[in-house]
Amino acid sequence: MCVVYVLVIKNAMKLVIVESPAKAKTINKYLGSDYKVIASYGHVRDLPSKDGSVDPTNGFSMTWEISDRSKRYVDAIVKESKNADEVLLATDPDREGEAISWHVKDIISSKGIKNKPIRRITFHEITKSAISKAIESPRELDSSLIEAYLARRALDYLVGFTISPVLWRKLPGSRSAGRVQSVALRLIADRELEIEAFKPQEFWTLEALFKNKDGEVFPAKLTVLNGEKLDKFSLNNAELAESAESAVKNCQYKVEKVEKKSIKRNPWPPFITSTLQQEASRKLGFSAKQTMRLAQSLYEGVNIDGETVGLITYMRTDSVNLAGDAVSGIRDVINKNFGEKYLPKSPKIFQNKVKNAQEAHEAVRPTNVALLPSQLQNNLDRDLWRLYELIWKRTVACQMQQALIDQVIVDISDARNNHVFRAVGSTIAFDGFLKLYQEEKDDDKKEDEEDALLPPLSANERVALEDLDKKQHFTQSPPRYTEAGLVKRLEELGIGRPSTYANIIQVLQDRSYVRLDKKRFFPEERGMIVNAFLLNYFTKYVEYDFTADLEQRLDDISNARISRLKVLEDFWQGFIKIVDASKELRVSEILDFVERKLSNHLFPIKEGESAEKTRECPTCGEGRINLKLGRYGAFLGCSLYPKCSFTRALYDASKSSGEENKETAPYDKYEPKLLGKDQKTNEDITLRKGPYGFYVQLGEAKAKKNLKRVAVPKGMDPEQISLSQANILISQPKIVGKHPDDGKEISTGVGRFGPYIKCDNKYFSLDYTQLFSLYSIDQAVAIMSEVIKKPKLKNNKR
Repeated sequence: MCVVYVLVIKNAMKLVIVESPAKAKTINKYLGSDYKVIASYGHVRDLPSKDGSVDPTNGFSMTWEISDRSKRYVDAIVKESKNADEVLLATDPDREGEAISWHVKDIISSKGIKNKPIRRITFHEITKSAISKAIESPRELDSSLIEAYLARRALDYLVGFTISPVLWRKLPGSRSAGRVQSVALRLIADRELEIEAFKPQEFWTLEALFKNKDGEVFPAKLTVLNGEKLDKFSLNNAELAESAESAVKNCQYKVEKVEKKSIKRNPWPPFITSTLQQEASRKLGFSAKQTMRLAQSLYEGVNIDGETVGLITYMRTDSVNLAGDAVSGIRDVINKNFGEKYLPKSPKIFQNKVKNAQEAHEAVRPTNVALLPSQLQNNLDRDLWRLYELIWKRTVACQMQQALIDQVIVDISDARNNHVFRAVGSTIAFDGFLKLYQEEKDDDKKEDEEDALLPPLSANERVALEDLDKKQHFTQSPPRYTEAGLVKRLEELGIGRPSTYANIIQVLQDRSYVRLDKKRFFPEERGMIVNAFLLNYFTKYVEYDFTADLEQRLDDISNARISRLKVLEDFWQGFIKIVDASKELRVSEILDFVERKLSNHLFPIKEGESAEKTRECPTCGEGRINLKLGRYGAFLGCSLYPKCSFTRALYDASKSSGEENKETAPYDKYEPKLLGKDQKTNEDITLRKGPYGFYVQLGEAKAKKNLKRVAVPKGMDPEQISLSQANILISQPKIVGKHPDDGKEISTGVGRFGPYIKCDNKYFSLDYTQLFSLYSIDQAVAIMSEVIKKPKLKNNKR
């Protein structure tokens, strides 16, 4: 008898764990049947929001909790890990990604899954070559990065859960304090106090028009008067300006000196997280949060001709480095599309200027720079395409030739050289990188006057004075921060991390500490009072240098130069003493201090009135208006209460101009506001107000009968709506795609109860921010899967 043995060889199955389902879907296409890719859906566990989650008396031990939302995903990870021969942790290549991988590994190990290799892989772009290279070189988890994460998380918890209860008790109506959040609030509040204290200064300039021998006219400014060089405030009133005009108007003039020089301008470095947020805000009008959501979609992959493609490298980075093969690809694109004269002889190398930069990986760049924005315009939603175009242009421009600018400075004087006018002109001799990209400027920078194009002029040439114009000016107060300006300032101070700025800004608005009005941050009264309290009683912990130094120590942990426990112990010893002392403070004592600190803000003195008159109670005429606290926060009231019951809400800067509040204006008095043109029909899109609230409208009633109108979602400030957001509203209802499981159509829309996702005749409510950032079928599926409660409205009954 012959016995035949059949040997069955089973291929080893490797489990790859990433954060998001979109990322999982993209990577799964690059790997063979021996791999299975699943998502953790972000962080799988966190510190419970209760006292005692970090215990300073027990070596700062930390208690972790798996959220209800994450339990189903954790169960799936554990189940698949048991069946796998190897687990590869492929979360993002930064400190947060390392932390998620550590949590996942710790959970798997705690479930009794032993003797199974669990290793870490990282990649900075989601391309087939990058994934394959990462799988070939797995590593162990980076213990120093994890220690730094644990220290940062413990510090944030200890500050928030220790100071916040003090705020709740001492300042009713206050919400919370945070290690970085409170410092960002201080920047905004301090700027407001600067503006309120600012006293404008008057100054005058004298500008002339001269004509050369060929009859060509050009402008110049007076810089020397009666042999004395003028500074900004030399002519500080109308009399001095008139006197200067009289002195110079009857003189004969000639060209005293012509100075020519060539200026070289270098291209800006490629984007890091913070500069991407700043430029997207300046050029595209995106918030930091919106920019990061769009960048996440571009990184994880978007559908192009039926294939999911990752279009940019990882978007959370401090590094301006570019990989060698990426630089080669950029140089090829420059040579092909712009010509040899725009290509430098050697690649440009940039040095990082970010304080405490981590240099973790590459700059933000296209994964395939040969994929031109014009090739993607019909494949991407408008905002995704605009952000890709911005990143592509900045990346290519950074390796282009310098720009050459010819500048001419001409001094024109009278016969005795008593009076000198100066004319400045410039021309671009070679545009270089400026042909493709020019960075926007913050409007809080004092910009030079735009240089004029000067006619040909030579020394000793006589010129005729044609006209004189004296102009009055006033110095301007520092402007309130834009999102771009705030991000830039935080980065300059070395406070927080670029990847956290979007969240910090959002928290300040969610807590009603600040508001964004016409793209400027205004501190709310609650924010001003909380800031004053923290500045006086927790001074050290809202100082810019202290917060930046603490960031440096966290970086030292990640580089294994100091221990986590040492940093936490040093912080806690001083911090808890101040917290304990604050518990003895009386509310009246705090209010007295806040009143003194914010007196000019709370009680602005009107012209012609004394400080005492401003504080006089308008009802009884005897009492004094004081700052008071109620159940829902601070307000102003009469000192003779209960004899006098006068109260007043705190001063609101947004209503100080005397203009009618548009939010409460009758709808028939609200003038339609033009937002721009529809990208498809080229019709006007306007913001309007009807009897049921604000809405956006496509076209005009005179032009067509059936107008497209969509209500502005509840909770959204109608005055802040952008053209891109209006376009999204006008495009509703909109088909997103088909469900990957059952092929049923998924669409979005805006109904009586707000934005929603619809699938299989079921509705899932959306926040308006989700509607504006929903660009893929994977996002829609993820949102529906996270809805724990059943939809309140079914079967078209919206």
